[in-house]
Amino acid sequence: MRKIKTFPHALLLDLYELTMAQVYFEYKRNTAATFDLFVRKLPPRRGYLLSCGLSDIIEFIKNLRFDNQAINYLKKQRLFSQRFLSYLSNFSFKGDIWALPEGEVFFANEPIIRVTANIIEAQILESFSLNTVNLSSMIASKASRVVEASQGRPVYDFSLRRTHGQEAGLKVARAAYLGGFSGTSNVLAGKLYGIPIVGTMAHSFVMSFDSELESFYLYSRCFPRRTTLLVDTYDTEKGLDNAITVGKQLKKRGDRLLGIRLDSADLVSLSKMARGKLDSEGLKDVKIFASGSLDEYSIQDLIKRGALIDNFGVGTHMGTSSDIPYLDVIYKLSQISHDGSSFLPTMKLSKGKVTLPGRKQVFRQKDKNGLFLRDILGLESEKIKGVALLKQVVRKGKVIYCPPPLKKIREFAQDNLAKLPLRYKKVYPHREYPVIISKGLSGLVKELTKNLKKRQ
Repeated sequence: MRKIKTFPHALLLDLYELTMAQVYFEYKRNTAATFDLFVRKLPPRRGYLLSCGLSDIIEFIKNLRFDNQAINYLKKQRLFSQRFLSYLSNFSFKGDIWALPEGEVFFANEPIIRVTANIIEAQILESFSLNTVNLSSMIASKASRVVEASQGRPVYDFSLRRTHGQEAGLKVARAAYLGGFSGTSNVLAGKLYGIPIVGTMAHSFVMSFDSELESFYLYSRCFPRRTTLLVDTYDTEKGLDNAITVGKQLKKRGDRLLGIRLDSADLVSLSKMARGKLDSEGLKDVKIFASGSLDEYSIQDLIKRGALIDNFGVGTHMGTSSDIPYLDVIYKLSQISHDGSSFLPTMKLSKGKVTLPGRKQVFRQKDKNGLFLRDILGLESEKIKGVALLKQVVRKGKVIYCPPPLKKIREFAQDNLAKLPLRYKKVYPHREYPVIISKGLSGLVKELTKNLKKRQ
């Protein structure tokens, strides 16, 4: 079988980034620009979003080079001039980037990333940045909703087999952990990101033995302190009885049965039955683990109906964000400088797609209890009370921000979510968090709209 060639990450962009870049190279080489990456509007049933993906974007910028392999491929397309290809062969990003730290709560129209650079450099970052923020922030936000619905019960990522590709499986595990999940079944993600790894057994494991009891017993012999038994392969009540038999054997040896897993049928009644039997047999410390097409909606319903479940394994619906499988994330020009010094604000006037001009900052205000009260979206130059959320991460092409370890980012995210009032975190939020446009930005919008219409 022919081996598939893998190209450098510099080619992970849309073709029009390069065709536009060649025109800029020929006619606007000294033009500088600012682009904002933001979500145009919150998806349905989302009261907030959680930023994720900045670490990958920083790594991309550090290694952004068009090597000989990439240049030769582009040359074969017969689209680009030799002068432009020579420029790309020496390409590196030399601009400035401001961004929300990973784990920051954000809302519609707030810049997640702001890029100021030569227009060619800024344009070439577009596709990768959009792709990265879309997946990672979408999943981190979904995961945080699942965690909120679980009301303190640990939740684990079981999504690898249903995510959209190998790399997505890794990014989903990372984003889910950032969003508050307690671990993942994805072993490589555990190794790469330091996420705790978890796992039990499959129904096929139970079916491969002569009896369910034999499968349980032999598994417990290998993992005497990490045994969680899947009890619904045949008959759940009999499976539970077999698990209790093994649990008592482990207890006699000084070990313990960690848990049992329910993966089908009525999880409410089964969990109540299981808890009753386990407790009556002296196995009160055995946890009840549930899985099977779970998400924030079903978990909220299970808890509301009194399910006695200690841990949840969540896969497909979280790993694909099945109810909202994408964010309306965009990358738009907000100011331009034709001489490389004085910047002119610009904006898009298309119906339903109006953008906000100028170099902006997000100022977050809190109430007397430290809870988030409102955000002010204003011009960077304005003096506005509140915490400025965008932080500079790249200066003149040099990365000046060192991403914290994932565990620290996760803690930061949980701290931020704790400060967001509950009404915005509900599975079905009925309030919209206030994001107010500042006086300075409002005035600029009015003035620029008038001028652009005259220019047309």
